[in-house]
Amino acid sequence: MAIEAIEATAPVAVGTKAPDFQLKDNHGRTVSLADFRGRKNVVLLFYPFAFTGVCTGELCALRDELPTFVNDDTQLLAVSNDSIHTLRVYAEQERLEYPLLSDFWPHGEVSRAYGVFDEEKGCAVRGTFIIDKEGVVRWTVVNGLPDARDLNEYAAALDTL
Repeated sequence: MAIEAIEATAPVAVGTKAPDFQLKDNHGRTVSLADFRGRKNVVLLFYPFAFTGVCTGELCALRDELPTFVNDDTQLLAVSNDSIHTLRVYAEQERLEYPLLSDFWPHGEVSRAYGVFDEEKGCAVRGTFIIDKEGVVRWTVVNGLPDARDLNEYAAALDTL
């Protein structure tokens, strides 16, 4: 797993190049942000843990509006610090048909690169980054662990690209 080196003291800022990464998805396939460069905008969503109430609510809401977030122009990638095995069971249970990426080991490396890793809790906070086809962050929101995000804001941000 490789990422570009950046100082992650705050979330990656709008207008900056998104750090590239390679993570395994819930099926064990390697997914890289670079895979989508020049082809699709990416909604990169970090969430704390599978099988928790707020996370499940957010991810199922995205599932229910999937054509907005997975189509010819856009790809949704959801990242947590869970293992790929946990994510596989979670995706099957909740019928999630988009990639759930594991930032399990080195623990939180990509979450740290994006500035959304909570060192005290050992997990990512709720950070979302809309990345354009050129790999530039165009919109972001970061919420604390208990605070669900509004997916309508993601859709509105995508409409501006």
